[in-house]
Amino acid sequence: MNPIPEPEFVQIFTTGGTIDKIYYDAKDDYTVGEPQIGRLLEEARVNFPYAIEALLQKDSLEMTDADRARIRAAVAAAPARRVLITHGTDTMVETARALEGIPDKTIVLVGAMQPARFLGSDAEFNIGYAVAAVQLLQPGVYIAMNGQVFRPGHVRKNVAERRFEAV
Repeated sequence: MNPIPEPEFVQIFTTGGTIDKIYYDAKDDYTVGEPQIGRLLEEARVNFPYAIEALLQKDSLEMTDADRARIRAAVAAAPARRVLITHGTDTMVETARALEGIPDKTIVLVGAMQPARFLGSDAEFNIGYAVAAVQLLQPGVYIAMNGQVFRPGHVRKNVAERRFEAV
């Protein structure tokens, strides 16, 4: 039986999105707050080496090609072979496509349909699933949402069902 290898260092980049949103009340708009993944990983008492760097604090609908280029440059420059990116769900697929072709890295994008601060949010599950995925998958670009792993060219967000699905 092959032993399970020691966990590799994981670079985590945050870009904003619903996972980090703060809602004040029904009359107010939202704001993208501080990244929540550090708190979630700490509460889960994870035991693998990682570092978190905030690249953006944007709703993904506001992301530009320049933002995607910035994300790509950060991922390409990171010494880690395993990269996890928290991202808004509306344009996650576009960013994943922009990351394709970076050699020798396993890149996993993850987000949430409800803010991590909300009771019953899918954020905790999605983050846990993505952490496992980034440590186990072969090099390439993936989206980990709703208990599944998708390739960028074979997934879409189903707004009506509030989930990602294969196409």
